[in-house]
Amino acid sequence: MIDKNVVKEIVGQWLVGKEYFLVDVEVSNDDRIVVEIDHADGVWIDDCVELSKFVEEHLSRDEQDYELEVGSAGLGQPFKVAQQYVNHVGKEVEVLGSDGKKTQGILSAVDEPKFTVTTQEKVRVEGKKRPVVQEVEHTFDMNEVKYCKYLFNV
Repeated sequence: MIDKNVVKEIVGQWLVGKEYFLVDVEVSNDDRIVVEIDHADGVWIDDCVELSKFVEEHLSRDEQDYELEVGSAGLGQPFKVAQQYVNHVGKEVEVLGSDGKKTQGILSAVDEPKFTVTTQEKVRVEGKKRPVVQEVEHTFDMNEVKYCKYLFNV
């Protein structure tokens, strides 16, 4: 079986000097390698092809047969690394907290491992008869939420 850390190291070499970052590497028991990269402005297919060729140049098919897939982290998929949170500041996200409660709002700040989502909520204000819509900040820990993902509006 191909070592996941070896693949991460190879990808790391390719990433040097580029604005891309590694999101995930998965290696299955049958040596299917899946590499996910991301970039603040999106991922170009030409760069995926270039990375795929780079990985193939550094792994020997004579020693072990494998299947390689290189792509971008899927739009609308849960964030896996802190840089994804940073890239989506100012955009609408959905968070599923560890308590099972969903929160939708604007990802307003990231201070690893914490992030803040700002929502518009009706809040009771002393001296007012009716609730008033106000911005409410919710702070979460990246390691304690079930997921956080970008919400794209069609």
